[in-house]
Amino acid sequence: MKVVVVGGTGLIGSKLVAILGEHGHDAVAAAPSTGVNTLTGEGLAEVLAGAQVVVDVSNSPSFEPAAVMEFFETSTRNLLAAEAAAGVGHHVALSVVGTDRMPDNGYFAAKIAQEQLIEKSGIPFSLVHATQFFEFVRAIADEATDGDTVRIAPVRFQPIAGEEVAQAVGRVAMGEPLNGRVEIGGPDDVRMDEFFRDALAAWGDPRTVVADPRARYYGSVPGERTLVPGEGAILGTIHYRDWAGRNAAAK
Repeated sequence: MKVVVVGGTGLIGSKLVAILGEHGHDAVAAAPSTGVNTLTGEGLAEVLAGAQVVVDVSNSPSFEPAAVMEFFETSTRNLLAAEAAAGVGHHVALSVVGTDRMPDNGYFAAKIAQEQLIEKSGIPFSLVHATQFFEFVRAIADEATDGDTVRIAPVRFQPIAGEEVAQAVGRVAMGEPLNGRVEIGGPDDVRMDEFFRDALAAWGDPRTVVADPRARYYGSVPGERTLVPGEGAILGTIHYRDWAGRNAAAK
């Protein structure tokens, strides 16, 4: 099966291309570096020729609200139009757990707009809502740092390893279109401030983690269960402490 992975050179996309290839599929990485630009439409018709499935795991280069909205709306419209012309039978998109629970967040609002375009396109689709990736944990701590203090909201948090996100997206892509969504998350549902307190201790990081109910998460204050999946979610099996122990980038 030919599967085009939009954003196929990125964190999740590169893992997904490798997984699909290992299972005998013709997985093609589509990205500006491979001559495919969803914002301009460059290379879309050529790369989608003969494709049965398209998986969109691309991300905006800017998280500024107007820029991220422009990215997801424009790229998704161009991609869906090209898929319709090519006769693609299944569109899979990676989204975020909690988009509908924090719509005041610019990034989440852009993902909602993306999903609405997909749902109205007429192309059979599947949406995979994932919790935060382990790979971004240190960046979240850095963003929340004020001097020697890391201010974290005391809400539920259930991050997942990028490799398990790629595996889950791959399984969905190879299945029948859901015409709906599935949620995925890590194996541990913990309080976010406690998670970061343990993580920084494991890193040997001297910063102090403080539970702050007003602390923002990518610009918005999350609710108690904004960032964790609901009942029926697919849960990974890799715990952060084990992942961090074998990933030098996490140290």
